[in-house]
Amino acid sequence: MSFNLRALANGLHTDHPIPGLPFVDDSHIPVDDGEAVEAVGRNVGQGMWGRFDPERIAGGWRAFTTDPDRQGLSWAVRYHPMHGKTVLLVPSGHAADLHTEWHGGPLLFRAGGYWWDGTDWYRPGQIWDPVAEEFERRKAAGAVTVTAADLLAANTTFPDRATVVQVADFDKDAPAPENWLDHLALWAQLTTGDGHAFALEHCVVNVSSPELAGDQLIGVPDMATLGGIGASTLRAYISRNESSVPPPQAVVAGRAMWSRPVGQDWAESRRRSAEGVRAAMSASGEEGSLSVGAEAVRQRFTEDFFRALWENPGRRKQWVLRHRNEADVRDVADDLASTVALSLDRILPADLLRTTVRHAILDDLGQDLADRDGAEVKEYEIRLTPQVAKMLDWLIRHHPDTAKYTIGDTLRQIESRWEVPARVAGEGLRASLEMDGELDEALLAEYLDRVLPTEASGS
Repeated sequence: MSFNLRALANGLHTDHPIPGLPFVDDSHIPVDDGEAVEAVGRNVGQGMWGRFDPERIAGGWRAFTTDPDRQGLSWAVRYHPMHGKTVLLVPSGHAADLHTEWHGGPLLFRAGGYWWDGTDWYRPGQIWDPVAEEFERRKAAGAVTVTAADLLAANTTFPDRATVVQVADFDKDAPAPENWLDHLALWAQLTTGDGHAFALEHCVVNVSSPELAGDQLIGVPDMATLGGIGASTLRAYISRNESSVPPPQAVVAGRAMWSRPVGQDWAESRRRSAEGVRAAMSASGEEGSLSVGAEAVRQRFTEDFFRALWENPGRRKQWVLRHRNEADVRDVADDLASTVALSLDRILPADLLRTTVRHAILDDLGQDLADRDGAEVKEYEIRLTPQVAKMLDWLIRHHPDTAKYTIGDTLRQIESRWEVPARVAGEGLRASLEMDGELDEALLAEYLDRVLPTEASGS
């Protein structure tokens, strides 16, 4: 999801300063050693915490620690062997979130969630890819990295007008320094010649892209239009932190502004969300209405109930006042409930469910049985996952005859594919149903004794 980075200050030894943030002395934190960063705060006292994780795919490591002198503040570090390190001072409550967001591709964030992987810039992740199990990576069009060298070469600066703040003196509520380029110049001056310093032309400060140009940004009204909602609804979402509204790319005169592609991605994420999928299948097209399938069930039972209550002369007379008592109402309720119970196959067709359950069991057991490569299988080695066992249990409870044939077909397939005797596999299913099913033990035993292969079957 799009990430709202809440950084308070740049660490003095960062290689990639965030524009607008002051520089705070981090010399009391071993920012070049991730495990040492973790050790500063881990298991050293109440209110302190630290963590280190290597990044085996993206490269480098990430770590954070509570500041030993300001426990409301934490230092977060993301190091990459080729692209240097980011050192940030953040509220302690945000350190773990930032640590998590750094996992995978991102090395740094700018402009309300745009992120850089060392080569390319990407828009905030909003579109979930269920196959890759991560957010899609969508590149920012025409993105150019703005470095510290670029800014210092293009501007006249006065580093003597800037300061580096000590963490003990840091005021997290102080306004951003107006002469930030002077602070950048002082940072460059202090880190030049440092054995760990990164060349200024490789120090990433910001991102420039046509989609981030000021005249291309959109405000709340246009953003709401993209999302198919009213501006007041969007403002309510933002104030309540709902609907995964992405952080703005800029705040201009107190107004949140987004890049249009970020807004379009957000609108797409809304369409692809659980709510959006339900809306697509809504019978009326309105939020909160029944799905087309549920509406068909409702209409069918409306007609069934109407016929039972009104078109049946014997039942219609019970609408007169003298029949409005508990016994008569319960009698009517029982008839209506029976109508539903006898219509199960119209709600969830048993034949379709039979095939689905059979394939689920075979898939559930298949890999383990295939890996045995013909070795003898014991009853206790055949176990269904709870979800599959519960589905088989449901089929037995609601369609016992269909379940009988499902179990028989499944046992035959297990024997044919993996040479596991049907009696052995059947007892494995029994154990799974006993563990995860809802049927009474005695009733389940009675049922399975009539369904599972007998000794005389020869299996």
